[in-house]
Amino acid sequence: MSFLDKYSEVVSDIAVAVDDNKYLAAIKNTFTIYMPFVIVGSFSTLFKVLLSSKTTGLAQFSGFSWLSTMEPAFNAMNYATMNIMSLAVPVILGAMLARQNKVNELFAAIVALASYVTVVPQTIVSLVEDVETSVPALPVASTNASGLFVGMIIAIISVEMFSRLASIEKLQIKMPQTVPAGIAKSFNVMLPIFIVVVLFSILGTVFYNLTGSYINEFMYKILQGPLETIAQTPAGIIFLIIISQVFWLVGIHGGLIITPIRNPLLIAALAANIEAFTAGNSPQNPVTLGFWNVFIATGGAGYTFSLIIALLLFSKRDDSKEIAKISFVPGVFGISEPIVFGLPLVLNPVYAIPFVFTSAINTGIALLFFNLGFLTPNTVDVPFGLPLFVNGFIGYGWQGAAVQVILIAVGVMIYIPFVVSANKVKDA
Repeated sequence: MSFLDKYSEVVSDIAVAVDDNKYLAAIKNTFTIYMPFVIVGSFSTLFKVLLSSKTTGLAQFSGFSWLSTMEPAFNAMNYATMNIMSLAVPVILGAMLARQNKVNELFAAIVALASYVTVVPQTIVSLVEDVETSVPALPVASTNASGLFVGMIIAIISVEMFSRLASIEKLQIKMPQTVPAGIAKSFNVMLPIFIVVVLFSILGTVFYNLTGSYINEFMYKILQGPLETIAQTPAGIIFLIIISQVFWLVGIHGGLIITPIRNPLLIAALAANIEAFTAGNSPQNPVTLGFWNVFIATGGAGYTFSLIIALLLFSKRDDSKEIAKISFVPGVFGISEPIVFGLPLVLNPVYAIPFVFTSAINTGIALLFFNLGFLTPNTVDVPFGLPLFVNGFIGYGWQGAAVQVILIAVGVMIYIPFVVSANKVKDA
C-alpha cells in the first residue's frame, strides 16, 4: 500500500490546492449559479422544434398552426439566456470574488461588467442601400459564449483592482454624516470605480489601435477557440475524464475539481450548437455538458452502474452484493457515492484500473457513434440527476438511450474480470 499512500497524498495535495484557489473556486460557483439558465435556454430550442416549427412541431398541423406565432418567444428565451452569457458570467464571477474579498458585491459585479464592455466592440455596422452606418450596439460575438474566457479574465483582474483600491482610505470621498448611507457608500467607491473603468477603456482602445482587433476577438482566436477544439477531440476529453477519475480514486469528487476548466468549454460548445441550429445549420460539437451527463457519467462517475450490475450478477461476496443493492437506485439517477464509498472504490487496488479507465473507453465508443452518424450533437442540455435512458432520450432521442444500453453493457464486461478477481481477495 506504500505506493497507493504516496499516490493518495500527491493527488490530495493537488485537490487542496485547487479547492483553496479562490479564482478557481469562484469560477466553479459562477457556473453552478448560471447552470439553470443554460438548461432553460437549451429547452427553448426543444420547444421550438416540438411546438412552433412548421416542419417538425405541432404547428405543422392545421389545428395548431397558431403555435408558429410563438417562435419569436422561444427565440427570445434562447437569446436572453444563451446569448448574454459573456455579460452574465462576469457579473456573477465579480460578485463571487467580491464576497471572498469582503467588498460590496453589487459594486464589484457592475465594475466587472463595465470593464468587460469597455474592451469589446460597442458598435455594429449597418448596411442600408450600400451605405455603411455604425450603430451603437453590442455584437452577438461579444455577448454570447465566444467572450467567456475574456469576460472571466477581465472580471478577475478588475475586481481585484477594485478591491484593493476600495481599501485605500485616501481614495474614499467622505460625505457628511447627514448624507444617507447609500449615497455615502456610492461616493466612497467612486474613485476606485473610475480608475478601474478608465484603465480598461484605455487598454481596450490601445490594444485595438495596435492590433486592429478587439481583445475578445484576439483571445478567442489564440486561447478559447483552440481550447474548445481540443475539448472536442477524443484525446482532449479523455484526458479530462482520466484526471477526474484519478481524483475520485482517492475519495475526492473529480467532477468538482475539473469544473472550472470543463464547464466553460462544454457550455460554449452547447451554445455554438444551439446557435448553429437556430441559423438552420447542423450542430458540430458532440462534447457538451449533456454529453458528459449522458455518456461519460452514465450511472455515476466511472460507470459505477455497470459495476453494480456486475456485482449483482457475478459477485460471491455477500457484503459486495448488499452494497450493490443499496447503490442500485441512486445509480439510476447518476449518484455514485454509495458504491464509491460503500464498497469502497477509494484506493481499492482491485477496481482501480476499471474505475479510472471505463468512462474513457466508453467515451471513445460514444464518439464513434457520432462519427457514424447514429448520434448527432445535442442542442438540448441534459441536467444532472435525470434517470438513465430518460436523460439519453431527452438529449439525443431514442438513439441516445440505445447507446447508453450499449455503453452500460460494455462497462459490465469490463468490470466482470475484476469482480471475479475480487471474489478471491478477502478485503476487496
